[in-house]
Amino acid sequence: MRGPLPACESPRPLVFRVPFPWSPVSSPCAATASPEGCFPRPCVELQRPGRAAKGHVAPVLHLQYGMYVWPCAVVLAQYLWFHRRSLPGKAVLEIGAGVSLPGITAAKCGAEVILSDSSELPYCLEICRKSCEMNNLPQVRVVGLTWGHVSQDLLALPPQDIILASDVFFEPEDFEDILTTVYFLMEKNPKVQLWSTYQVRSADWSLEALLYKWDMKCVHIPLESFDADKEDIAESALPGRHTVEMLVISFAKDSL
Repeated sequence: MRGPLPACESPRPLVFRVPFPWSPVSSPCAATASPEGCFPRPCVELQRPGRAAKGHVAPVLHLQYGMYVWPCAVVLAQYLWFHRRSLPGKAVLEIGAGVSLPGITAAKCGAEVILSDSSELPYCLEICRKSCEMNNLPQVRVVGLTWGHVSQDLLALPPQDIILASDVFFEPEDFEDILTTVYFLMEKNPKVQLWSTYQVRSADWSLEALLYKWDMKCVHIPLESFDADKEDIAESALPGRHTVEMLVISFAKDSL
């Protein structure tokens, strides 16, 4: 379901210095880090010639794979930075946020951000709060949302303009629960868009049928169109960078 790309500006590339996938932290000294145990200062640096803005994500050593900074989070953060001039004042919700790199980036670009992760995993919610604290973003709310569940927190959410989802399409059994939650939010604001990155892990997995079922459509955004195909986006070769996909999903009846 490929189509025209949304209009965008062409700012200089954003560089994230993130050692992954083995390390849950990101750092300006990533080149000195090693999987044997030297975990550097947790920092993500957004750079342009002549100036730099720094963001931080909480260092996490945890068996939950959602608690790491994965390539998809860096690519989605790059897309947000590329569109940063359109973000001030926008209502943005990140689902499955984990360490919240995309949501933190959106907040630093002026969006009104809510971070969410599973209400059944309080540790994940604490990590979201820690990322807000490290970035001096007290205005960013953190709520527990379990995909597929209609909870009081979900009902209380205001209409959103953008939903962020980094590598949430990981386990096929979760796909429909995720889209159920997204559909509920789309009913609150039919113009809302889901900005999602995911890594292709199996040729047998596809969102096409589920998107059709839920009356949604998607546009595939080439990574090169927002400078996310460069190996130095994270000062390291991106593992699987050729299989990371960027999608903009919306109601089928609404034009992108």
